[in-house]
Amino acid sequence: MSVTERFIRYVQIDTQSNGETGTHPSTKKQFDLAHLLAKELQALGASGVKVDEHCYVYAHIPANSENLPALGFIAHLDTEPVCSGKNVCPTRVRYEGGDIRLKNGKILSGNEFRVLRDYVGQELLVTDGNTLLGADDKAGIAEIMTAIEYVLSHPEIKHGKIGIAFTPDEEIGEGASLFDVAGFGCDFAYTVDGEQLGELGYETFNAAEAKIKLTGKNIHPGVAKGKMINCSLIVGDFLAALPANEIPAATEGKEGFYHVTGVRSEVESGEISLIIRDHDMEKFQARKAYIQTVCDSLAEKYGKQAVSLTLRDQYYNCLEKIKEHFHLIENARTAYAQAGVPVLEAPVRGGTDGCTLSFMGLPCPNLFTGGHNAHSVLEYIPIPSMEKAVEVICNLIKIYGNNQ
Repeated sequence: MSVTERFIRYVQIDTQSNGETGTHPSTKKQFDLAHLLAKELQALGASGVKVDEHCYVYAHIPANSENLPALGFIAHLDTEPVCSGKNVCPTRVRYEGGDIRLKNGKILSGNEFRVLRDYVGQELLVTDGNTLLGADDKAGIAEIMTAIEYVLSHPEIKHGKIGIAFTPDEEIGEGASLFDVAGFGCDFAYTVDGEQLGELGYETFNAAEAKIKLTGKNIHPGVAKGKMINCSLIVGDFLAALPANEIPAATEGKEGFYHVTGVRSEVESGEISLIIRDHDMEKFQARKAYIQTVCDSLAEKYGKQAVSLTLRDQYYNCLEKIKEHFHLIENARTAYAQAGVPVLEAPVRGGTDGCTLSFMGLPCPNLFTGGHNAHSVLEYIPIPSMEKAVEVICNLIKIYGNNQ
């Protein structure tokens, strides 16, 4: 089965996660894809195939040569909760330049997304304009599965143990939280969860989530002087305290930000949700401290009971662990070159399961999938980019098997 056929099959299975359920996995429907992949891995001849109670899929190919490192490849099952992943209808189009009109009339603009120019003459998979596509990260899954099929059908390729894992709930920051690193049994691994052809990610954000619970007091407005506490006004004060030029829309590269992801307010109650990001650990800690300072100031103004802050670290910059195993990057560069893929190395303005796994003892850089515009109805992926991703994975297996 080709990588394209696999991808189209996988994206039609709804696997959206949900950060509000508090369960592991966050949605039962992720098991639908997990069990399908387990059956496919068994049919390919993989060993140790299992789906655990938390929806992690594990398998491996036993080593066929001695004294070689155990190398893993990891992708995630779930898709972004905000943009619908139900009834995905991928459409195959040959891109000849300009704009692409999706089936529902929305436009994938060649002027807005100038990187499209790199794919003139290539076949792309796009959405119908109603859902995301799911290249994040079902492209990664399809690419790993296709590479595994190739390796299993070519026993002359020397390799150590090859681990395969597919995780739930990456999109809500919990993809690696229950990952069995010891059971996976690999020395190091690559997540296949990047975007544009050639991306090689090994430096990510440090990330935290903040939730501010607000408690007000409602009094008849005619007699409210000195008594009313209006949560909507607290929200306004909090938002005004955030630096206007330190938001996602105003930052790039290694510039950190505060991103307000949700606001709910009435007079008597309210809640603010935001995420905090920075590549530099010292600046990251300062950002968290600033949010605490703002909340303390609001509590002083409106009353201690009015403002309650909960801060939770989500993941850290995986460079701190990967730099101790920089052969992972050097070998990836070689694998890209062998596939004729220029390497694009830039700080990742996000995170992957590899961030958490690296700090759990499994160093994990991130390889490209080829996708663009993730988490959007304008998501697309060039088919040749997926094919190159498969080639890169196979090259890495050969490199670590010294069978170049």
